[in-house]
Amino acid sequence: MKRLLVLISILFASHSIHAGTDRPNIIVIMADDLGYGDVGCYGAKKKNIPTPQIDKLAKEGLRFTSGYCSASTCTPTRYSFLTGTYAFRGERTGIAPPTSPAIIQPGIETLPSLLKKAGYKTAIVGKWHLGLGEPGVGPLWNKELKPGPLEIGFDYSFLLPTTNDRVPQVYVENHRVLNLDPKDPLWVGKKKPSPDHPTGISHRHTLKMDWSHGHNSTIHNGIGRIGFYTGGHAARFRDEDLADKWVEKSNEWIASNKDNPFFLFFSSHDLHVPRMPHERFHGKAATGFRGDAIVQLDWCVGELLKTLDKHKLTKKTLILFCSDNGPVLDDGYKDGAKEKLGDHKPAGPFSGGKYSVLEGGTRTPFITYWPGTIKPGVSDELVCTIDLAASFAAYNKVDLPKDACLDSFNVMDALLGKAGAKGRDHLVQQDNGRGGNYGFRVGDWKIQRHDSRKKRNAKLNLETRPAPRIALFNLSDDAGEKKNVASQHPDVSKKLAAQLDQFIKDGRSRPAN
Repeated sequence: MKRLLVLISILFASHSIHAGTDRPNIIVIMADDLGYGDVGCYGAKKKNIPTPQIDKLAKEGLRFTSGYCSASTCTPTRYSFLTGTYAFRGERTGIAPPTSPAIIQPGIETLPSLLKKAGYKTAIVGKWHLGLGEPGVGPLWNKELKPGPLEIGFDYSFLLPTTNDRVPQVYVENHRVLNLDPKDPLWVGKKKPSPDHPTGISHRHTLKMDWSHGHNSTIHNGIGRIGFYTGGHAARFRDEDLADKWVEKSNEWIASNKDNPFFLFFSSHDLHVPRMPHERFHGKAATGFRGDAIVQLDWCVGELLKTLDKHKLTKKTLILFCSDNGPVLDDGYKDGAKEKLGDHKPAGPFSGGKYSVLEGGTRTPFITYWPGTIKPGVSDELVCTIDLAASFAAYNKVDLPKDACLDSFNVMDALLGKAGAKGRDHLVQQDNGRGGNYGFRVGDWKIQRHDSRKKRNAKLNLETRPAPRIALFNLSDDAGEKKNVASQHPDVSKKLAAQLDQFIKDGRSRPAN
C-alpha cells in the first residue's frame, strides 16, 4: 500500500510539472533602446536600416501594434519583466549605478523561478543592469558575485553586469568575473582612484568616440564611461565583440539543453550607447553607428534562428521579440545618431522616446513567433512585457502566488493570436524610478501625470511644450499626443486620474484572488 501511494504521488508530481506535451521552449529577445519605427516591419525603410531577420519574425508570426514595456528606461523595465510587478513599487529601481547591490533579492517570485517549477532550464545571456551582491555591500568583484541571477531562478547566466556606458567592461559568468587574474584585482568606484588616472576629460584627445555629456570618467577601448575602475585587464572585453559573445554563449547553452524545455532571456545590448558594433557591420545602415547596431541586432536574431533550425527546435520554440524602452539619439556620445538620421523616424508615429511617458517611450516592437502554432498576422491587443510572468505560468499550469507578480496578467491567448483573445484592459507607464511621471492608458484614452513637475516647482517641458500635471489624449486620432483634451472631457480625465491613483495606492493591479 505504501509503495502504491509513493507511485501515485510520483505520477501526480510528474503530471503537474510536465502538464501537456506542447510546452514550448521560450526565447525572449529584448533589444535595448529600440524604437517602434526602428525596424522594417514597423515602418523603417530598407535603405535606412535593413532588418530582414526581425521582419521574418513579424511576417511569419504575430506583430503587435500595442506592445509595450512598462518603463521608458532599462532597469525598471527589466525589473518589471522579471518580477511581474511595476518598478515604481520597488526600492532602488531607477537606473542602477555600477556599484548597485542586487535589486531583485532571493525569495521574490520571478519569471524564471516560475518556469523552473514547470520543469524548464533557465538562462540569461547579455545585459543585466539589475545589480549584484548583498544590500549595503554591492558587487564584490574579486569574489563571488551573489546574490544575482542564479539566486532568483536562473540556472545559468553570462552577463554584462551593468550597462556598457557604465564600468566595468567585463563578463560575469554565473558568480565570477570571467578570466579575472587575482594578481590584477578589479576595483570599481565612484571617485577618481588617483590624480593621474586617465579620464574622458583629461585625455579627451585620445578617444575614438567622443562624449557629448557625462561619459567622461574611466576610458576603456578609447571610449569614456560613467564611473571609475582599475585592474582586471585580462577580463576586459572589446565593445565590438559583445554581440558575437552573446550569440556564442546562447548557442552553446541551447545545444546543451536542447533535450529539455528551456527558457532563454537573450538580453541584447544593441543599440544602447556606446554604439560600437563589430567592424563587419560598420556602414551597413545609412544612419550611422546607431543603424549599424540595429543591423547587428538583426544578425543576432538570424543566428538564433539558425541554431533552432540546426537542432530541429524551430517548431518547438516560442520566440518573443521586444525592447526595454523606446529610442534615443544623443545619449551621451557623439556617434552621428542625430546628424545621420535623415528621414528615419525611430519612434514611428509616436512622440517622445527613452526617459518619457509619451507613447514613444514604452510602445515598442513586440512580436511573437512560433511556427505551426502562431498564425501570421497583426494584433491590436494591448500587451506588455510585465505580463510574461503570469502568461507563461498559466500556460504551464503553475500557480501564481497571490503576493507575487502584482501587476502581471495572463494574456497568453492574445500572445498566441487565438481568435477572440483579449489583451490587458489598462496599462501604467512610468519613466524611471519612483515618484516620477506616469502614463495611464485605458482603451484609446491616455492620461499623463507629471509628478516631477511638483518636485521641481517649475514647468516640466516635454518636447519644448509645457506639460500640466494631468493631461488627457485620445490615441485613436492623436497617436503623437499633441492635443490635450482634458478640458473637453473633464469626466474622462478625472476618472482615469482617480483609477491611476488607486492602482498606485493599492500596491497591486492584479486581483489577489
